[in-house]
Amino acid sequence: MLQERKASPYWPLVESGASRIQPSGFSVDDVTMSSFTATIAKARRMADATPADRNRYVDFLRALSILAVVIGHWLIAAPYLTNDGLQGINMLAKSPWTQWLTWVFQVMPVFFAVGGFSNTVSWKAARAKGQPFGETYGRWLTSRVRRLAIPVTVLVGTWATIGITLSAAGVDPALVKIGSQSALIPVWFLAVYMLITLLGPAMVVAWERWGWGSFVALIAAATIVDLAVWSGAPLAGWMNFLFVWSAIHQLGVAWANGRLSGPTARRMAIIAAVVVVGLVTIGPYPIAMVGVPGAAASNNSPPTIALVAFGAMQIGGLLTVEARAKKMLAKPAAWTATILVNGMIMSLYLWHLTVMVLMIGASLLVGGFGLGIEPAAGAWWATRPIWVAVLASITLPFAMAMSWLERVKPLPSGVRHSPWIAISAGVALSLGLALLAGAGIQGPFLGINPVAVGLPLLAGLAMKRAGRPGHALERNEGLIGAE
Repeated sequence: MLQERKASPYWPLVESGASRIQPSGFSVDDVTMSSFTATIAKARRMADATPADRNRYVDFLRALSILAVVIGHWLIAAPYLTNDGLQGINMLAKSPWTQWLTWVFQVMPVFFAVGGFSNTVSWKAARAKGQPFGETYGRWLTSRVRRLAIPVTVLVGTWATIGITLSAAGVDPALVKIGSQSALIPVWFLAVYMLITLLGPAMVVAWERWGWGSFVALIAAATIVDLAVWSGAPLAGWMNFLFVWSAIHQLGVAWANGRLSGPTARRMAIIAAVVVVGLVTIGPYPIAMVGVPGAAASNNSPPTIALVAFGAMQIGGLLTVEARAKKMLAKPAAWTATILVNGMIMSLYLWHLTVMVLMIGASLLVGGFGLGIEPAAGAWWATRPIWVAVLASITLPFAMAMSWLERVKPLPSGVRHSPWIAISAGVALSLGLALLAGAGIQGPFLGINPVAVGLPLLAGLAMKRAGRPGHALERNEGLIGAE
C-alpha cells in the first residue's frame, strides 16, 4: 500500500471524506464550465490511472451505500399537506410492513466496516514511517478530522444562517426546529464515526494482539448493555453507540487484515442471519433496523446487538461476492461510475435532506404543489419514482457543485501536529453534531443554539488552520514527509 501511494499518480486524488481510499471531489468548474460531460471525462481519467492492485470493492460499497441512504431517506419521508397544515409523516410508522425494507436501506454497518478498512490501511501506512507515536497519531488524526470537519462546517454554517434569517422574519420556531432537524439527520453518523475514528489506532492494535477476540469482547459488552436496558436501566443503552459501532468497525479491520473473505465471510453471514432473525422474531427486538417514531424500542437509537448481528450478516454477505464484484469493477464503465459517485459522496450525504427540505418549503410557497397526495395510497406509491427523480435532478448538480469542499489539501510537510488539538477538535465536532442531529438548529440566541452550532464551527476553523504551513509551534523539516 505504501508503494502504491508513492508510485501511483492516482493516489493524490483518492484521499477525502472519511477514507483514505476515496476519490476527491470535483471542482465547481467541472459543473459550471463543461457540465456533466467534463465531470465524466475527469472520472474516466482517474479510472485509467488506478493501479491494478487497488481494492476497488471498498469504493464500490461506499458508493452503493450512499445511494441506498439517499433513496431510503427520500422514501421514508412523506410530507402531507392537509387543512391543518403540513404533516411530517414517517412511512415506517404509517405502513408497518415497510419496516422490512430497512433490511435493504439500513447500510450504516457497511459505512462503518468500510471505515474500519480505511482506518486500518491509513494507520498502518502512517505507522510505517517510524515516527514517535504522538507525532504519528497527531498527523494521522488531524488529517482524518479535517476531511470530516471542513465539509460539515459549511452545512452547519448554512443552516445557522437560515435559522437566524427565519427567526428574524418571525417564522414559527417550531417549524425551524423541525425543518433543520430533518435536514441534519445525516450528521448523527458523523458524530459517532468521529468518536470511533479517535479510537481507530487502538482498535487496529487490539486486532493485532487479540484477533477475533477483540470483536467478541465488543459484542459481549454490547450484550451486557442490552441486558441492563431490558432490566430497567434505559440510559445504559447509550453506551452501545460505542460498543456496537466499534464492533462493526472491527469487521472492517478484520477485512483489511485479510481475515474476512470467502468462506469466512459466508459462514459469518449465515450465523449472523440466524441470530438476527431469532432476535427479531423470538427475542424482544423490533424488526426495523432504524428508529420508528412511536415505537416502544429501537435497534438504532441506541443501537443493539440485533444491529450487530444484522451488520455482520450484511457485511458477510457482501464480502462473499467480493471476488466477482472485483471482476465487474475491472471494467472501465463500472469503475468510472464508482469514482463519479465517490467524488461527491460527502456532498450527497450531507446535503440530500437539505435539498428535500428546501424543495418542500418551495412547494409550500406555491400552494403545496405535489404535497396533497395521502401517504400510502395507491397514487402516493405511483408517484414515488417522480418524487425521487425530481429530488435527484436537484441534488446531483448541487452535490457536484459543493464537492470541492471534499478536496482537502494534504497537510504541509515538516509540521508537527498536536494530537491534543486534533482530539479536542474531534470531540467538539462529535458533540456539536450530536446536538444538531437530536434537536436541530433552533435555539435561544438569534434563533439558533450557539453551543450546537459553535462546536462544529470551531472544530472546522481549527482544522482549516491546521492545513496552513507554519501554524504549529514547532517545525521538523525532513522529519515528517509529505502526506
